[in-house]
Amino acid sequence: MNDKLIIGLDAKRIVRNGTGLGSYGRTLVNDLAERPLQLRLYAPDAGRDDLRQQVMDHDNVQLCLPKRPLPLVGKALWRSRGMVADLQRDGVQLFHGLSGELPIGIRRRGIPTVVTIHDLIFMRHPEFYHWADVQIYKWKFRQTIREADHIIAISECTKRDIMELGDVDERRISLIYQSAAHRFAVEVTADERQRVCQKYGLPKRIILNVGSIEARKNMLLAVKALPYLPEDVGLVMVGRHTPYTDTIVKYAETHQLTHRMHILHGVPDEDLPALYAVAEAFVYPSVYEGFGIPIIEAIRQGLPVVACSGSCLEEAGGPDCRYVAPGDVQGMADALRKSLVGDAERDARIIGSQQYIRRFEGNTVASQVYDLYQELLRKRP
Repeated sequence: MNDKLIIGLDAKRIVRNGTGLGSYGRTLVNDLAERPLQLRLYAPDAGRDDLRQQVMDHDNVQLCLPKRPLPLVGKALWRSRGMVADLQRDGVQLFHGLSGELPIGIRRRGIPTVVTIHDLIFMRHPEFYHWADVQIYKWKFRQTIREADHIIAISECTKRDIMELGDVDERRISLIYQSAAHRFAVEVTADERQRVCQKYGLPKRIILNVGSIEARKNMLLAVKALPYLPEDVGLVMVGRHTPYTDTIVKYAETHQLTHRMHILHGVPDEDLPALYAVAEAFVYPSVYEGFGIPIIEAIRQGLPVVACSGSCLEEAGGPDCRYVAPGDVQGMADALRKSLVGDAERDARIIGSQQYIRRFEGNTVASQVYDLYQELLRKRP
């Protein structure tokens, strides 16, 4: 007899997003698969083969798709409404919205729910979004907190935002940090390091950034700091191209910095650990984040981190990372210079950071989520 709990999870981002929300979902599913659960991943389509394969190597994980292929509008409707009937048909005992959304009407159908909310940046900093998108995101947020039995916040910062901007009782929120994928804790071989350096034509000394290259991520601050750093140090940015990327390129051209910049788009997942491993430091100057998982990935690979103050990044990186104000060019340059190989305090900072991030280990996170599932189900009549 199979007595495992049947948990449904929103898997759209798991099978479609290479980083961010997708990484969160895949890491959590792989860790939860070690528990006595049946995990059913609901997605409007099969997504990308390489991403899907990262979570399907477990007997208790099943991908659940609509009965027939759907057009784009149909996929959105299925995910927002039609999925609920499938959850009932499949005997799902609890549904977890992994990316801040829940199907409309799921509360009326009596299916217990938990939702992970990663950030409310669209409310804190609407200037980084199109006006219409902000209205849609706000509506989805209000709808989701009405449907949810319980909410997971991935940082204390996000928890405060949910309480203030959503008027949500603190008792409905659990703070459960996210963790980095296990591959970032594995030592990268010398051959792998050499391979990625040759593949992307990287200089010997680099400062790395990973994340979408958009205005909120504030990478122009790091570019402006380059002239104050040794001439042989380059800046490598890995992330999705946006109009802000063009702004950075134009600035670099105007200030003769193009030769010190490497912008990489479409980097496959398997190359990321090696890119971290060949860097001397990691920079993450974002204006506002819900958590900042690339900081954890970088620390796991033995890098000192420089980030910006003002949101949750101090919470993610801990006291041994360096933090500067989002507009402080000289402060950024000083912090980066003190993070390069040869600085007297560099090794101690790395060790301190690695000790700090043990609180984000995957099994600990999955245990907290699993315990929350059980608690919510015990409360059901």
